[in-house]
Amino acid sequence: MDIGIGLPATIPGTPGTQIVQWAKAAEDRGFATLGVIDRLVYGNCEPLVTLGAAAAVTARIRLMTSILLVPLRANAALLAKQAATVNHLSGGRLVLGMAVGGYEDDYAASGVPFTGRGRRFDAMLDEMTRIWAGEPRGAAGAIGPQPGVPPERLVFGGHGERPFARVAARGAGWIAGSRGVETFREGARAVRDAWARHGRDGEPRLMAQPYFCLGPRARADAETFLMDHYAVEGWDAEKVASLALTSTGAVRDAVAAYEEAGCGELILFPCSPDPEQVKLLADAVL
Repeated sequence: MDIGIGLPATIPGTPGTQIVQWAKAAEDRGFATLGVIDRLVYGNCEPLVTLGAAAAVTARIRLMTSILLVPLRANAALLAKQAATVNHLSGGRLVLGMAVGGYEDDYAASGVPFTGRGRRFDAMLDEMTRIWAGEPRGAAGAIGPQPGVPPERLVFGGHGERPFARVAARGAGWIAGSRGVETFREGARAVRDAWARHGRDGEPRLMAQPYFCLGPRARADAETFLMDHYAVEGWDAEKVASLALTSTGAVRDAVAAYEEAGCGELILFPCSPDPEQVKLLADAVL
């Protein structure tokens, strides 16, 4: 199982220089992937811009949106170009994790209706796929840079029949959220079933992204960040905070449990922007 690490770009107030320093340290320590989470109405950094900065100071590590809330962006052509640009600048290292998201305030702020977002997502995927394949869009030809994001780099989030079917029909894999290994196990089983029903060869890439925080302030820092980040309608912030991995033993136990459940990559997201977290996590699991 591969081990990745999230960037602290989700944590409000994290200096940009610190995010870039984190990215370089993560590659130096041997993590497989850098992940970044999406929100609109929050103090986080925009994911694709953040990964563009990370691309400039790294050479090997995968760069993943985990996940990008696609329907918020509305303009499929512009989003296709932005994603292709990050992929181009990074030398083909982008993994585009996508979902619809469940934050009504994000949709209200973007001026995009919350209802029907799944249908709009599928329509945007259709258009982006055509653009990435080089289909002309005007007298100058295709929207570049080309090549775009390849199908084997498309991963979907979400939990339910429709998201699982989307993985099977259009993606290379599925990424679970931060609801624990049993939720991952149930979702992984459903994704495999959907994959088989669609007649797909091979196996889907199965991923998950728990939160972690290590060191003497681990539990306090995890609760402070997660209770704030998930203090929105429809989320049980206390539940999410309770699942944060706040000791070396808890991290190692989670790695073993996710691997046993069939996870192909675990991306651990920080609750503290302290660059020392990269070292502490690497020492624990790499």
